Amino acid sequence: MTSLVQGFSKSLAMTVLSEIGDKTFFAAAILAMRHPRKLVLLGCLAALIVMTILSAVVGWAAPNLISRKWTHHITTVLFFGFGLWSLWDGFMEDGEAEELAEVEAKLDADWKVNPGTVKGGNKTDDDSKKERRPFLTQFFSPIFLKAFSITFFGEWGDKSQLATIGLAADENPFGVVLGGILGQALCTTAAVLGGKSLACQISEKIVALSGGVLFIVFGIQSLLSTVES
Repeated sequence: MTSLVQGFSKSLAMTVLSEIGDKTFFAAAILAMRHPRKLVLLGCLAALIVMTILSAVVGWAAPNLISRKWTHHITTVLFFGFGLWSLWDGFMEDGEAEELAEVEAKLDADWKVNPGTVKGGNKTDDDSKKERRPFLTQFFSPIFLKAFSITFFGEWGDKSQLATIGLAADENPFGVVLGGILGQALCTTAAVLGGKSLACQISEKIVALSGGVLFIVFGIQSLLSTVES
């Protein structure tokens, strides 16, 4: 039970600090401004849940492929590495709106090629149509698929995915999955409901520095457990 709680709390804290101000956070905020929020939220959450489960499965399987001692050492190094990486990003951050502007520019370019289905005054009508549509058919909506694909491929190989793999290799994978999903749900819901106005108020520098400190703490804790054993 202690291992479950520890895996849950570590995963929750890591996910929240990694995802707030992340590219997928900004993408969800911008998508929600232009499309029905429910479909954007469902698409982003589905992608993040699938990614979290896949990462945890990889982390859980790792000790079966190489010794648990080595997976623990690798996880410790990853924590310190991600901590230094995040601290570097925080100290070297040029402009807090830079990543938001980059995501918005990419999405704008995409909409020029494939114009969005929700524009101006038609948003309310489209929302009501989506609500009347059977729930399961909404998963085949182009908006849902766009939100899913942007989020899934945006997270692939990201720092938070690699950290989740490391956590699942060293902690209770079920707790890691629960904490990760809750953290993803909190961040994505905030992005979708808060929109660009919330995203603009987030200090990427503070988030990066906080995440860096958290990873360093995880690394020290992992290193101390190695010494004690």
